[in-house]
Amino acid sequence: MPRKSDARRQMVRAAKDLIRERGYHATAFADVLDRSGAPRGSVYHHFPEGKSQLTIAAADLHGEEQIEYLDDAAEKARDAQEFLLAYVHLARDGMAASGYSRGCGIAPLVIEAGDELGDDGLTSRRNFAKMIDRVAFHLAAFGLDSADARLLAEATVAGLEGAMITARAGRDTAPFDAVGTVLAAQLHAVAPNAARHSE
Repeated sequence: MPRKSDARRQMVRAAKDLIRERGYHATAFADVLDRSGAPRGSVYHHFPEGKSQLTIAAADLHGEEQIEYLDDAAEKARDAQEFLLAYVHLARDGMAASGYSRGCGIAPLVIEAGDELGDDGLTSRRNFAKMIDRVAFHLAAFGLDSADARLLAEATVAGLEGAMITARAGRDTAPFDAVGTVLAAQLHAVAPNAARHSE
């Protein structure tokens, strides 16, 4: 059993994983407690506003993790194409490793939760915007102008969101490879010489 100070963090992580696997409506507090090992008294102590508060925290954690993945990919990449493909391949390999069981941790807020969260879609918009902004930031650092960086960033996030759905449906990573191929082609078209400004 996790220490009391760890209970909230463990519950948020468990909720994120379960929502990615099952969706919003199929994830109950009991499932989160079972997965996290947190004591039952933790639920309304840490999340007095109920499931909506936990769901928002889980989506925010998913968004934070994506930012970390993007930063790591950018740090290791030698150019913009390596950066984009590293992120696409990370998503592809994660899907395959999960047995095609994990989707996005943010999308269910849009597709299923709707008005139940009471945040008027703010959580999903905020997290997707942060991801897009981070992709655009790194692409600009690799030499793309701001408009092209933004366009490719939007396409990257939108493409991967779609790839997660079609890959799960077909139990095949081909959609991720298709997204990577199209992104690389568009990158070459708009900025064939884009590379890091500094090592």
